[in-house]
Amino acid sequence: MTQRAEERDGFTAEGESTPRRILAIDYGRKRIGLALSDELGLTAQPLGMLVRTNRRNDLRRLREICRKHGVSRIIVGHPLHMTGAAGEMADEAARFSDRLAKELRMKVELVDERLTTWEAERMAAETQSKRRKGRALDDVAAAILLRDYLERRRAAAPTSITEKE
Repeated sequence: MTQRAEERDGFTAEGESTPRRILAIDYGRKRIGLALSDELGLTAQPLGMLVRTNRRNDLRRLREICRKHGVSRIIVGHPLHMTGAAGEMADEAARFSDRLAKELRMKVELVDERLTTWEAERMAAETQSKRRKGRALDDVAAAILLRDYLERRRAAAPTSITEKE
């Protein structure tokens, strides 16, 4: 197996799994907020924001970010209404998610993002972040989306340690 194939498949020549990261995307028409997990999938950190230019350039930049950070999976925020109904932006995010999966050839998952922006704004207000004052919080919303996703995955995963009675 070539080194490139090993990187793509997430395995070394010895068959050991290499840790891979998850990229979270808070999709917007003007900006794309980004957050990245650590290699073990335990933490989520804001990565920054991409200012949208055009579809081809946006996909090129996302591909570069995925390569640079060893991303094996992407989650895209699905902005459903509080009722759970999909509106115009939810449909647009779903189309973007499908395009990412096709163009980047990796697993892309839509994840309910209700209240992530609200939580990001609340956190910024509570910490009275001067650094963030007047700036968009799309990357923080993406980090909250990713944090919640990682927590749900951990809660759903079977534990390898059995309790002795």
